[in-house]
Amino acid sequence: MSTKAYYQKQIIDLRARMAREKEAMKRDNESYARMIANASSPTSKASYRKSKVDRAESHKRNIESIKRQIAQAQLNKTRAPK
Repeated sequence: MSTKAYYQKQIIDLRARMAREKEAMKRDNESYARMIANASSPTSKASYRKSKVDRAESHKRNIESIKRQIAQAQLNKTRAPK
């Protein structure tokens, strides 16, 4: 059985992980925007756009997963002994 301190640390770690994921999403988005702007052909622009959307969706799924983990850790924290 884990303690409240364990779950509190887990929540802090998950929040930090979520912040890193949001930063990565922002960096990827800017990177793909540059690639789209500098693309030489319509085909490569379309490819970069698709990759940008796919990568953004991946980041969003990861963020949602982390949010669920935080919610579960908070629930476990309320049930844990001191």
